[in-house]
Amino acid sequence: MRVLFVSSEVFPLIKTGGLADVSGALPAALKTSDVDVKCLIPGYTSVLEKVENKTHLGTLEVFNNISCELISATIPNTKVEVIIIKHAGLYERDGGPYTHPHGHDWSDNPMRFGVLSKVASLLSIYQSFWSWVPDIVHCNDWQTGLTPYYMRQQGITDAKTLLSIHNIAFQGNFEQHWIQSLGLSPIDFQIDGFEFYQQVSFLKAGIFYADQISTVSPTYALEIQTEAFGFGLEGLLQIRSKDITGILNGIDTDEWNPEADPYLPSTYSEKKLAGKSQVKTALQEALHLTADSKKPLLGIVSRLTHQKGLDILIESMPELIELGCQFAVLGGGEKSFEAQFLAYAEQYPNQVAVTIGYNEPLSHLIMAGADIFIMPSRFEPCGLNQLYGLRYGTPPVVSNTGGLADSICHTNDETIKNNTATGFVIENVNKMSLLVTIKQALSIWNDQKTWKKIQKNGMKKDVGWKHSANAYVELYKKLLN
Repeated sequence: MRVLFVSSEVFPLIKTGGLADVSGALPAALKTSDVDVKCLIPGYTSVLEKVENKTHLGTLEVFNNISCELISATIPNTKVEVIIIKHAGLYERDGGPYTHPHGHDWSDNPMRFGVLSKVASLLSIYQSFWSWVPDIVHCNDWQTGLTPYYMRQQGITDAKTLLSIHNIAFQGNFEQHWIQSLGLSPIDFQIDGFEFYQQVSFLKAGIFYADQISTVSPTYALEIQTEAFGFGLEGLLQIRSKDITGILNGIDTDEWNPEADPYLPSTYSEKKLAGKSQVKTALQEALHLTADSKKPLLGIVSRLTHQKGLDILIESMPELIELGCQFAVLGGGEKSFEAQFLAYAEQYPNQVAVTIGYNEPLSHLIMAGADIFIMPSRFEPCGLNQLYGLRYGTPPVVSNTGGLADSICHTNDETIKNNTATGFVIENVNKMSLLVTIKQALSIWNDQKTWKKIQKNGMKKDVGWKHSANAYVELYKKLLN
């Protein structure tokens, strides 16, 4: 089974969020399930610098005035082949894959990801340099959403298309003047096509034209078909409901492994938890917090946005600080959230440490060194950090939504007794509910015997990609039938 896996970011080559983690780990897991998979990715500067074994494949005329060189390479420490779209003008820039160094979106993003989608469609058919023709083109999020449309437009491919929705809030909606330069047909600028509120919508195109749709958790597959979570696309998703499958993401258990994590000063395991307290002390010292094992340390590694529910955490922090809690915060996002967290850090330097930005070593240190991980998202398609929390014996406090609901079992008398408790689930995203749940977690944390039980329940859970990869293989088989 040949699968072309198309993504705008792949860890460890380029990462802004969970999409990169999935795009790095899932193809590697599929390979072990005997799927012949290749990744297609734009040639950002960091991608070209980090890949190995680069080989020129050929040149593709994509649009009238744009041609690209295609390079085959491999991702370090894996056997996964990546096909890189090399076009210096589109991809080799300072800044992120989607944004200018000053933070605003690149104005030519429609063209940058239109090219990604178009190249994917051209690689679904025979090219003079390309005898490997995929059975399935697996698209991911809005950046690849035009691929199924272009494949239908070409009309000469036998490959089937799967669109995975990682976060429906990001849709790739652009002004209609892009129709011509992207080679789209004006006839399809309608409700039964890629038009969405008088804009060209990459994601809507993907949902409308793909053969099958998947989301990154079973609960999210149902949530996006409702007005509360569908971001305007719920009507179309309801029409396509029989074609939607929810598959919970896994995590890379080699990358996230407390027994062999190079970022940790001391390693530990479910059977030997002692090393975790040493990591906590190291984290407290590194962040200039009071080094005290008896102070509960709450970890947050997140985009600092309204979606993540961090405004209610900010409201709750004075009361939790009063109770003696410490906070280790890592992330970036809305400037008002950053400023409020930093103000707490300035006011309570021994109890609150805030690091703005992305820092992979520190994210591992927080996941391992914190006692409790806080994740009160308003919606969360899958979430990976709560899975890292399970893996590292750091029970998460999460909202009852999406992949959080699918992956965390709330702690109560019954779940403690039957060894299924793995964390704490907030029923409602508000300050009162969050405080009640965190206080419940703190009271159990003080009972170390029960707490260790919860930690071990989580650490025993299989959160790797094997089960999820097998579910994708079954979905691919369904597609080909």
